[in-house]
Amino acid sequence: MGQLDGKVALITGGARGMGKAHVRRFVAEGASVVFGDVLEEEGGKLAAELGDAVRYVRMDVTEPADWETAVGTAVEAFGALHVLVNNAGIMRHKTIEEMPVAEFRQVLDVNLLGQWLGIKSVTAALREAGGGSIVNVSSTEGFIGAAGLAAYSASKFGVRGLTKAAARELGQHAIRVNSIHPGGIITSMSMQDDVVQATADRADALIEGLPLRRLGSTREVTGLVVYLASDDSSYCTGSEVLVDGGLVTGSGY
Repeated sequence: MGQLDGKVALITGGARGMGKAHVRRFVAEGASVVFGDVLEEEGGKLAAELGDAVRYVRMDVTEPADWETAVGTAVEAFGALHVLVNNAGIMRHKTIEEMPVAEFRQVLDVNLLGQWLGIKSVTAALREAGGGSIVNVSSTEGFIGAAGLAAYSASKFGVRGLTKAAARELGQHAIRVNSIHPGGIITSMSMQDDVVQATADRADALIEGLPLRRLGSTREVTGLVVYLASDDSSYCTGSEVLVDGGLVTGSGY
């Protein structure tokens, strides 16, 4: 018996990295999953691997029509929608002075507007299902700033406010909205060339400053997402949960 038996979930950015781990874990816990991503080859491979429990849709989270397709796929294929995991995101490492305006807007569009569109797009389906759970993926950069990550940090701070406002609006429909804040996690995003170059010099200091003295894995984030998606967290809404090895507890960052 899985923790998510009978649940139908929509997970964005599900073709690789943390999103891929979420898709696999949700299926293992008994959920049916629609996952979206712009990475069609990777998405198709994962869908073929996991079989009838999943559906892949090509999805740009900044496009309302793609959200409509994803929600419609969940309801048509699996009969309802109970969970949204707003996971899709991008990171660009440039100083404020160096970053073009268009690139700043792109980061906010994907990371913040994309999540706002997700909440807007799934509300009717979750209400029709009798309630549900929305999990917004923010970051430790939603609590603390980092040089070279102004756009990313601005978007992730925004996710915190969006989460709390949505929790206030949607609680009357038994729809819970919570945010998670990973940090120090090994993912494909954190291993981008520009990010690796920018953080390599302080990697040892980062690990030394963590109370747990190690980096985290996607598995450790996914367990939290499953909990927030499940009925075990039925009295949690508007929460912001750090999964960062204690990074934000001190000044070691």
